Amino acid sequence: MKHLVLLCALVFYQLSAARTDAKPNILLIYADDLGWRDVGFNGSDFHETPNLDRLAKEGMVFHHAYAGAGNCAPSRACLLSGTYTPRHGVYAVGSTDRGPKASQRLTPIPNKSGLAPSVITLPEALKGAGYVTGIFGKWHLDGKDGATPSEQGFDVVFDSQKGSPNQRRDRPTDPKGVFSITRAAGEFMERSKANGKPFFAFLSHHAIHSALEARQESLAKFNAKAPGKQHKNALYAACTFDLDAGVGEIIEKIRALGIAENTLVIFTSDNGGTQQSSQEPLRGNKGGYYEGGIREPFIAWYPGVIPSGESTIPVHQIDLYPTFLALAGAEIPSGKVLDGESLVPLLTKSGKLEREAIFWHFPGYLDDPVIRGREGDVKLGFRTRPVSVIRKGDWKLHLFHEEWALDGGRESVPGNGAVELYQIKSDPGEHNDLAPIEEDRRNQMLDDLLGWLRDTKAPMPTEENPSYDSEVKPEKPLRKKPNQR
Repeated sequence: MKHLVLLCALVFYQLSAARTDAKPNILLIYADDLGWRDVGFNGSDFHETPNLDRLAKEGMVFHHAYAGAGNCAPSRACLLSGTYTPRHGVYAVGSTDRGPKASQRLTPIPNKSGLAPSVITLPEALKGAGYVTGIFGKWHLDGKDGATPSEQGFDVVFDSQKGSPNQRRDRPTDPKGVFSITRAAGEFMERSKANGKPFFAFLSHHAIHSALEARQESLAKFNAKAPGKQHKNALYAACTFDLDAGVGEIIEKIRALGIAENTLVIFTSDNGGTQQSSQEPLRGNKGGYYEGGIREPFIAWYPGVIPSGESTIPVHQIDLYPTFLALAGAEIPSGKVLDGESLVPLLTKSGKLEREAIFWHFPGYLDDPVIRGREGDVKLGFRTRPVSVIRKGDWKLHLFHEEWALDGGRESVPGNGAVELYQIKSDPGEHNDLAPIEEDRRNQMLDDLLGWLRDTKAPMPTEENPSYDSEVKPEKPLRKKPNQR
């Protein structure tokens, strides 16, 4: 890994040789609950995101970019630790024991509420490379098992949304704190330039997580607009539009400071959209591990360095930690395990990734079914039940632990429903389960997934839930209001 970091740094340095400072500034813009289909450049027929669309046209768009998990806290833990969920133990927001207890066949693995203070985070590693670091907005990892952002590598911490940011605040000029945290991030960048230090700014939005809010003029705009065939929620669209306006403001600040040619900007989101917004052709929503729950909009923008273009190579948010270290010319901290791979060869079109697969592990239960979720989950009132997933090339395999642990395991596949297999290139909506047909591929990917679970010492839910009642068959419709966690 050390040699790979040095190689990536060399490639990037050669492309940036004309610059006076080879270390780029880094701005990571992280949306909350913004789904893959919610942006204009990914085909929404109602939402408008002109600033993101421009960024996508000027930069590189990754069409198969993934979050670390199906909801907020574990995705952020993966991003900031550079590791998969089994290594840090943050699997959900609050609890992995959510939903009808009598319908849970397994005892879920307990959840950790935040990143352990011993974890060497991305901002800590960049500080070691001479960067000044700041977070503006949502943290969501300081539960009893975690620590505050200032204790985990951030020099500057700012959030205008005190208390619970998910409650309606009725601030018509600053909905969801979009513009106040954007302004604070811009001031931080300006101070960093004046001090002659490279910066890492984590602009971590609360938008568009419910409760949805928008500027009055934005809401009026979409109330007056004809609905699309897929998207038609005016408040959702207005909230997204205001988030996009914040992106436009921070990019204009970068241009005004004259640092665009030495600043890498990454835009992405922490998980799929809520069931307020269909992600079709992708299946599912926030909290699930079908594509609609974990595939995210993703743009990399660095004028004069990253060429405009598109990529369909699967990338994962754990890749940002080694990518940023490579660009900073920094070594991986001693003893630090990183599960991701630097994206520099893809950003510069100078090569390809070495890995063959990416993974997810969720050993628990989340309530509130989603649009076109797994049939059994929807009937029982779950967004997801215990599952592990592998994406390898154009193929994706889901391993469902209830059926695996209690219904005969491998010897009973595919009849027990423990494994689903999809060809994502031809079937992005995960309609056609090929596990019964593609036996060789299914078995090889299953071996790969089981090997990864062993290598990461992933805790497996195998203990039967004593409260399970096979006679209880609750049917819970989709909530009219989105899930809050």
